[in-house]
Amino acid sequence: MINTKKSTQKNKPNMHKRLVKCCAVLCGLFIFLATRLIWIQVVNGEEYAERVGMQSEADRKIQSPRGMILDRDGKVLAISEMAKSLYADPTMTEKSPAEMAKILAPYLRIKEADIEERLSRDTAFVWLDRTMDNDKYEALKAVVAEKKLKGLRFVDENRRYYPNGTLAAQLIGFVGDNDRGLDGIEMILDDEIRGDTQKLRLTTDSNNVPIFDSALERILPDKKRSVSLTIDSTIQYIAEKGLDEVVKRHHPEGAAVIVMDPKTGEILAMASRPNFDPNEYGKGDAAAYKNRAVVNLYEPGSTFKPIMASAALDSGKWTEDRVYHDIGYINVDDRTIHNWDESGMGNVTLKDILKFSINTGMAEIGLCTGGPTLTKYAEKYGFGKITGIELPGEGEGILFDPETMSRVDTAIMAIGQGIAVTPLQMVQAFGGLANGGRMMKPFVIKEIDNPDGSVYKKTEPVQAGQPIRADVSKIISRIMAEEISSGGGLNAKIDGYSFCGKTGTAQRLNSEGTGYAEGQYIGSFVGFGPLEDPQYVVLIVVDNPSGIYYGAQVAAPIFKDIMTDIVRIKGIRPTEKSLLDPVLPKETGRPRLSLPPVTKSGDGILLPSFLGYDSRDVNTWLNEAGLGFVPNGTGEAVYQSPAAGTYVEAGSDVYVSFTR
Repeated sequence: MINTKKSTQKNKPNMHKRLVKCCAVLCGLFIFLATRLIWIQVVNGEEYAERVGMQSEADRKIQSPRGMILDRDGKVLAISEMAKSLYADPTMTEKSPAEMAKILAPYLRIKEADIEERLSRDTAFVWLDRTMDNDKYEALKAVVAEKKLKGLRFVDENRRYYPNGTLAAQLIGFVGDNDRGLDGIEMILDDEIRGDTQKLRLTTDSNNVPIFDSALERILPDKKRSVSLTIDSTIQYIAEKGLDEVVKRHHPEGAAVIVMDPKTGEILAMASRPNFDPNEYGKGDAAAYKNRAVVNLYEPGSTFKPIMASAALDSGKWTEDRVYHDIGYINVDDRTIHNWDESGMGNVTLKDILKFSINTGMAEIGLCTGGPTLTKYAEKYGFGKITGIELPGEGEGILFDPETMSRVDTAIMAIGQGIAVTPLQMVQAFGGLANGGRMMKPFVIKEIDNPDGSVYKKTEPVQAGQPIRADVSKIISRIMAEEISSGGGLNAKIDGYSFCGKTGTAQRLNSEGTGYAEGQYIGSFVGFGPLEDPQYVVLIVVDNPSGIYYGAQVAAPIFKDIMTDIVRIKGIRPTEKSLLDPVLPKETGRPRLSLPPVTKSGDGILLPSFLGYDSRDVNTWLNEAGLGFVPNGTGEAVYQSPAAGTYVEAGSDVYVSFTR
């Protein structure tokens, strides 16, 4: 029989020893944990808090989509879409930065060296690519799975998408990686259409992967306001096609076009060249981003003459039927101003002076009107100050100080020299001429709508002034219509329609802003119509074209192309009866013969005699020959340069004077 009492008493010391040991281990573990906790929370607390904050916030910023940008008819110009972005945790990667960079480089938009540098940083978060193209994402996703790459993670982000590519690029602008508008409407309305940013602290697993992977879904319903522009996508396409034709034919340094409704001031089209694709804005440069239609300053040259002529008429300093005797030059103090061919046209009225762009006549009109009066009317037309359009970087332009203007300043201002304007200012001013003297402020934002479809803000047409009387506007408009029908703007004539226009050629200002660039010119054309009911004002400015540089040759044909397409697509009916009396050549008493066919050889193009032929015959022949046509006067040709029998190079200009 076993004595259990003795056995129990014998085991008590052993149990006591084990209990003491357990308590000692537990106390030691507690002291270690407490010490470690104090070390982490007290000694290194700020460092760890900063690291946790950086990790939980920096890689968990989620952006809701930007609002859409639409044209006047609701066609999408800019919209946000979901795309994948790639980030890495360099502390979790198992391969070296160099190995990872070599694998990832073919699929990312940054160089292999840059990938390696980012993966070498002492951080738990680094972006490798934002808003990737879907094909690149799918390919890289397969590689990551196949090679079992650690430390990489794809997240959803918003990407701005421009479905029309380069269309209206400078006007719309573009958006940077952080959803910030960087130019154009995207920048001006950034606060209105940019999505909200939310910082989310998500629970992550041991690989730093969020447990709740659908966090973005909770904010997608929070839509932003949308913007409707005044732009007509169809007219915008037509205008840009015209600019592309200018670039193809004349290889200019730059070009711009604006189409505006003169009755409201709505900008229907606006474009510049060179251009860029906002979907890949990183491939553009400063020249491509520049909205030349709003930013650039240039001397308008002869396109400014109708403005100055209207000032002279409205102020009563000149009359429509007043006669000026043109001898080909005029002396103004120490300056002699010549006509383009240095020849005179004899007795001429305002119609002839504008129609044939007679410099001497315009200088005389300017001197009779006076510098202060010309400057006052230029300011009434909106020159020398911004129009206030909702686009960045608008230029103010430069006018003379009326208190210090000399007689020479007054004379050259009348012919469009010595001042600087923007294309947008010119369109606004000619909108006033077209609209019976009522000048409307140009605008490009038609309406901003709330997410529920209600109107947040709507732009109403605003009259910017009434620089001239309605009767003066009709006189100038009719003369400009005659310039297209039988004057220097013949290349802008649209069959079946009466449009008004004015050509311009001016020396190019130096980039420093003083003096002129040697051998560089700006050719331009401004027009509006139809004459009976003007609905469109169009300006084309061609900056430093190669070869031919006259506005009548480089810009007027583009006006014709643009307006021919617009009247056809918009269903504007041709004029049933021309409001302009045709100007017929004088009878010569001999039968009219056709000009000989174009003859080309190694020496060039052989010029025939144009004497006795009208401007239409001469224009047709020179266009077929690929030569520039610089006309002066109307009726039948009485002088030409170079002379008949001369060989000229393709693209050369031919000067022809006509008389009744």
